[in-house]
Amino acid sequence: MTPPAPLLTVLIVDDHFVVRSGLVASLELDETLAVSGEVERGEDVVAAYARLKPRVVLMDLQLPGISGVAATAALRAHDPAARVLMFSTFARDDEIQAALEAGATGYLQKSATRDELLAALHAVAQGKRHLSADIARRLIAQRLGPVITPREREILALIAAGKANKEIASQLEVSEDTVKRHVSHILEKLDVNDRAQATAEAIRRGIVKMTE
Repeated sequence: MTPPAPLLTVLIVDDHFVVRSGLVASLELDETLAVSGEVERGEDVVAAYARLKPRVVLMDLQLPGISGVAATAALRAHDPAARVLMFSTFARDDEIQAALEAGATGYLQKSATRDELLAALHAVAQGKRHLSADIARRLIAQRLGPVITPREREILALIAAGKANKEIASQLEVSEDTVKRHVSHILEKLDVNDRAQATAEAIRRGIVKMTE
């Protein structure tokens, strides 16, 4: 008789009690999975992982104290074999890339269905990279597409802040014609038609943050 497969044990890292409770209730309906523990803060992840030894850590991106990205990096430094599925409300390209560079094996938005979450957890437990098709396409396009230069990032941030070309030129101490050339290059690289679209696309890609 074939022995049953070992349970997929999961450590949940999220600062919201309601989210953690909902995840525990939902995940443990699956007989192949068990929640081994819950953590509220990023700085407590390594100690909980060392004590519980889960097969997968389901990590929120935004946490009080250190972020999910920093907690992932610390966990991977502790155990390079640790498997982390980043689970976030957000899908900004820069944050996704940062999570993967920190050592996350997958990235899933919280809007995903229960079946998608279970599939992602099982994939990550097997050491497989898990990204939605949309996120994977975006990251590939970002790597292969034209590079936004540091100066163009500066100008994009000022455009997003509502600055006109003349104001940007004054702030950066360059001519207005120079700013216009940069803006033209930015629109071409982002494949958009105007400044409003450039702002929206730059925010979506994580080139410009909403607080800037």
